[in-house]
Amino acid sequence: MNTAELVELGQQLRVDSVRASAAAGSGHPTSSMSAADLMAVLIANHFRYDFERPAHPANDRFVLSKGHASPLLYSVYKAVGAVDDEELLTFRKLGSRLEGHPTPRQLPWVETATGSLGQGLPVGVGIALAGKRLDRTGYRVWVLCGDSELAEGSVWEAAEQAAYENLDNLTAIVDVNRLGQRGPTRHGHDLDAYARRFQAFGWHTVEVDGHDVDAIDRAYGEAVSTSGQPTAILARTLKGKGVESVQDREGLHGKPLPEAEEAIAELGGPRDIRVRVNEPPAARMLHSVPAGSLELPRWEPGSADEGVATRNAFGQALAALGGGRGDVVALDGEVGDSTRTEFFAKEYPDRYFECYIAEQQMVAAAVGLASRGWVPYASTFAAFLTRAYDFVRMASISGAGINLVGSHAGTAIGQDGPSQMGLEDLAMMRSVYGSTVLYPCDANQTAQLVAAMAGLDGVRYLRTSRGESPVIYGPDEEFPIGGSKVLRSSDQDRLTIVAAGVTVQEALTAADALERDGIRARVVDLYSVKPVDRRTLRQAAEDTGCLVTVEDHHEEGGIGDAVLDAFLDGRPVPRLVRLAVRDMPGSASPEEQLHAAGIDAEAIAAAGKLLVEEAVVR
Repeated sequence: MNTAELVELGQQLRVDSVRASAAAGSGHPTSSMSAADLMAVLIANHFRYDFERPAHPANDRFVLSKGHASPLLYSVYKAVGAVDDEELLTFRKLGSRLEGHPTPRQLPWVETATGSLGQGLPVGVGIALAGKRLDRTGYRVWVLCGDSELAEGSVWEAAEQAAYENLDNLTAIVDVNRLGQRGPTRHGHDLDAYARRFQAFGWHTVEVDGHDVDAIDRAYGEAVSTSGQPTAILARTLKGKGVESVQDREGLHGKPLPEAEEAIAELGGPRDIRVRVNEPPAARMLHSVPAGSLELPRWEPGSADEGVATRNAFGQALAALGGGRGDVVALDGEVGDSTRTEFFAKEYPDRYFECYIAEQQMVAAAVGLASRGWVPYASTFAAFLTRAYDFVRMASISGAGINLVGSHAGTAIGQDGPSQMGLEDLAMMRSVYGSTVLYPCDANQTAQLVAAMAGLDGVRYLRTSRGESPVIYGPDEEFPIGGSKVLRSSDQDRLTIVAAGVTVQEALTAADALERDGIRARVVDLYSVKPVDRRTLRQAAEDTGCLVTVEDHHEEGGIGDAVLDAFLDGRPVPRLVRLAVRDMPGSASPEEQLHAAGIDAEAIAAAGKLLVEEAVVR
């Protein structure tokens, strides 16, 4: 498009943003209006995309990091013919595809859910990594950011990762409109302030008048021609551009324009310009990894004198999975020698991504890779995934298929102390919509679950342990998701002990001690914490009447609560004792930690005796 046509297209995008927000009675039209010229030039002259084939491997990718500016995105969809005017005016209404903040659930042109600010650029880095190192079809990734969100630390995690990886296929477009939600942003219209920051991380920067379509056009061309580093286009804009009563004025964020009809008239009225987007180049698949047969590692029960750590089993199984599936990739937060993703890295360095100590970027990159069809496994200490929880939450909104692995869980890690102990992770991951939460107790179980995770939907979480544990299952045992394993059972059972991970062996030892005292106990290995095996738990409650749950985790939201979920259908709740970590641990040996927390075999046996009323209380 020429200059005059681009100006008119920008005005159309403003008008349609105002109209959509007015029809909804809510929305962010002023935030959309500031970036309208930036989007007009991008979509008309530089973006390469087949809207009829959103999965085309050579399509450019666009991420709206400032997701509240969704009226602008939907106005673009109207301009390219992806939605019609009638649908545009269903914005934010019940049943509409055009939600307040965009998600890919019903819109195939949306790469990832946005709206929690500071996430679009980190996810864009993941998409660009896929394009640069895996897909290699030449597509570019464009991310539209707001200036307010540049206060988020996750943006700068992304900036450093992008520069380190030389992602010259990534362009950040920053809409510097000076105003945030409650007033001016930290740096206002000081483009140099933002430029210095991006340059310090190794980015090429271009400062531009964000309402000069010719200058914007040249800036995009410069970004495309820049080699070896990502580009940040810093565009000075005015919030509410084009309508005098709202332009560059405070107090209007997140509100429809008060006089919409007058504003539309001031902008020149409705238009119906249609844009023919540049077609993507022919796909050039230069890089592919053939899949082979999957041969998981095997351990024989009792074959290892000191057992096998489930983190080690995870690393070996992941490396095996990498050989069996060419779409599996791995990411780590600079602890691969502890999480054991280093096993995968040594075998498949082209599919391994080191994110260093930047857990938000690690999870975001996993989401970006998943959006391109890869199957990511992202690993760090369970405790440190708490830093990335908002990214996990947003991943579920996106419907992203990502595998997260948290090692060094619980007090059983021993002397390192509470800062390193994942004691909240089960609760955190169970609360994520549509998640799967797994907690294996031995090597063969771990390997089977690692492989099963690759075929699941949504967010999947695997909890692994630092110390060695006995191999109690055979290598051909199966572990269906949503299942459990009954390790001890008889028709004389008087209580059921429900455990997972490190407490399984403690439960078995406690059951032996109880049996010596004439109390038969059933032992259930609840390796699938979510979904939970309701049928087995209900049967155990019916047969024994008493349940003891034991977990190396805080009492809130973990295994005890998962077990209770099985009895929320109105049936009587069995007599129940929940053993969990209730105090703040210090430094001690693993055995001392379990004892101090009251979750070792001795504590389980004592709880069992009290539950069946055979303990003497003085």
